[in-house]
Amino acid sequence: MKYGRWVAGTASAAAVVGLALYVDGMRTGHTDGGLLATTPEVCVGRQAGSGVDERGTDDTPLYRTLARIDELAAGRHAEVYTGLVVDEDANAADVWRIPSDAFDTAVCAAAEKGVEVRLHDADASRRDLDALAERIGEDMNRWDGTFQLREVGVDEHGWVEVGVDDPDVAAPLIADAFGSDHIEVVHADQAMLN
Repeated sequence: MKYGRWVAGTASAAAVVGLALYVDGMRTGHTDGGLLATTPEVCVGRQAGSGVDERGTDDTPLYRTLARIDELAAGRHAEVYTGLVVDEDANAADVWRIPSDAFDTAVCAAAEKGVEVRLHDADASRRDLDALAERIGEDMNRWDGTFQLREVGVDEHGWVEVGVDDPDVAAPLIADAFGSDHIEVVHADQAMLN
């Protein structure tokens, strides 16, 4: 009988740990939109800054680094770039991308001294997410009478957020029309003019 209780206790503990990891993943967005749940790769810039930026960006190492990352993302690395979030308090940038050694090397080389870049895995490019958001947005009137499509936008973490009046009704219909990969259906209040 002791063995049975030990196995049941171990199985219960494993279930609790698994549930905690799943809930944590949902809270941080790592299970939404097909994202890959991994710890970000981190690099800290070593490039000396000039103090002057010909692009007219904010004159700080962080903002000069962001301008360089934008250039990389719009240029030869557009097929792997997903999004970017600025963490001014930590003097850092969180970059989501489809894993790419070439992009990672270029981004880390672009970072100025003291700027931390955290590279997060994603499985869709910004181009693909923008195209999906546009397709969903073009069908705004398609749902009249079923639910109200109120907003559509790309989240920097790697999915398209679709704001509706009734997510329970809208989610399966949107999934049938566009698939469920990289789409998160949420409640959005009606926009009002003040």
